[in-house]
Amino acid sequence: MLRSISLAVFLAVVPATAFANSCPTIMAAIDAALPTATLPEADMNKVKELRAQGETLHAAGDHAGSEAALNQAKTMLGI
Repeated sequence: MLRSISLAVFLAVVPATAFANSCPTIMAAIDAALPTATLPEADMNKVKELRAQGETLHAAGDHAGSEAALNQAKTMLGI
């Protein structure tokens, strides 16, 4: 019984930890794509704004919000 409970807790915690670590990976991908991006200035500013928002949300612990902002920036960059 204890083993089953421990396994259930472990399986619930591990994916959350893995997803929490994807924010820095997404930020790095955006940072790598920014220097060579050919976007209009308004779109480039929006991407930078979303990137900064994602970092702020990540630091505050809102990983879902962070990923939403960062993924929107990735989409605008075409990556």
